[in-house]
Amino acid sequence: MKYTVQRLANMAGVSPRTLRYYDEIGLLKPARVNESGYRIYGRKEVDRLQQILFYKELGIGLEEIKTIMDSPEFDRLKALRKHYESLLAEKSRIERLIANVEKSIASAEGRIEMTDREKFEGFKQKLLEDNETKFGKEARKRYGDEAVDRSNEAFRNMTREQYDRMVNLDKQVKETLAEAFRQGDPAGELAQRAAQLHREWLTICWGSYDSEAHAGLAQMYVEDERFRAYYDQGQPGMTEFLRDAIQIYIANNKE
Repeated sequence: MKYTVQRLANMAGVSPRTLRYYDEIGLLKPARVNESGYRIYGRKEVDRLQQILFYKELGIGLEEIKTIMDSPEFDRLKALRKHYESLLAEKSRIERLIANVEKSIASAEGRIEMTDREKFEGFKQKLLEDNETKFGKEARKRYGDEAVDRSNEAFRNMTREQYDRMVNLDKQVKETLAEAFRQGDPAGELAQRAAQLHREWLTICWGSYDSEAHAGLAQMYVEDERFRAYYDQGQPGMTEFLRDAIQIYIANNKE
């Protein structure tokens, strides 16, 4: 089957302008251009467009999609299976949220009692799944499945007060770190305060504290560009500064 821009756009639910833009950036080239100057797409291009739209649904940018799909190692069947797993996980998440809303309605109507913990189960599970997708592979490789599963269980069982405390501590870490970084001394009072706050945050997240794991996590922040972007806050070197402050904190607080 052959398709013009208009026919393919109608079938895929995108605009003709989108297809022309994909051609311009080299993301989706037509199979050929006919004598009249019309772009013509075949089965191969249809399959590629489907894959592009799958990746867009996962929130991946066009430049990254192009890099993934143009890689010699790209395997369409493997990618489809991965998309399928992602959709199943999303389906499961939505079902949990629906169940949570149904319980909330029943609770508001006085038909059932709903604990504070139950009110936030769906949201906490979404955070766990997001973290597993983004950082699970590295965390499990470094700390092992048992440690990661134990941390996930601790997070899942958090009370509302503990969760609020964790979020507030994360904010305090970043604010204190930024101020300490301006002073430039990882052994200074503010930097050590940031390290202490980070320890408190970590203890809530993991349900316990281990100084060796704390040091390893700080080093992973430096090595992983995603963590580095989070802690640098637009100021290169801040993640390394945090790692140094944590290492000094651990050395000064050996138990």
